[in-house]
Amino acid sequence: MFNLFFVAILSYFVGSIPSGLIIGRFIKGIDIRDHGSGNMGATNVFRVVGKKYGLLVVILDALKGAIAVVLISRLYFGSFPFTNITPFDDFTLVQIICGLTAVVGHIWTVFAGFRGGKGIATALGFLITLITIDMLVALAVFILVVSISRYISLGSILAAISVPLILIVRTNIFNVEIEGYHTILPFCVAIAFLVIYTHRANISRLYRGVENRFSFAKKSSK
Repeated sequence: MFNLFFVAILSYFVGSIPSGLIIGRFIKGIDIRDHGSGNMGATNVFRVVGKKYGLLVVILDALKGAIAVVLISRLYFGSFPFTNITPFDDFTLVQIICGLTAVVGHIWTVFAGFRGGKGIATALGFLITLITIDMLVALAVFILVVSISRYISLGSILAAISVPLILIVRTNIFNVEIEGYHTILPFCVAIAFLVIYTHRANISRLYRGVENRFSFAKKSSK
């Protein structure tokens, strides 16, 4: 039991590393939370610090989820402390727990007053190691929605919602055998609701028509 608690807490701390805050301070000497939307996720870094640094934050945040699943979970040893009623083996279940706690750490980071990002990139890094094809399709949904609407928040929300729908369609319509489908599906639904919750302010702005659009054009310098 202690070992499971240890890897979960370690995953939380890795997920809590405030990539956006670090990049903002290192590149511009600012607290990213005092600028733009006040969020320290990649979208705000894109707008305030620059597109290449926003992309860097996306990669770093995704790595946090992947590290929790691929590396930290391997520190777990011994038998699972509870009866495992899922179709996953004990180790895969530990990986899921580590990935989820990394996402929680990103959203409520202990290193920045429990005020973090919205969990999209970290969830991507976590889930792509388990359901790669489904996450790549969800990533395509994100890119398509943002390309058409230029709302990153809308793309993030619809991509998160699409993950459990993609799992359902692939399994029940195309009869694809997805390992641990009945276990991973509730986790994906929970993450989708979590993403909707973290984007509640964005949803309100989208409804009122005042949400900021993402610009693909380079800012002209005078």
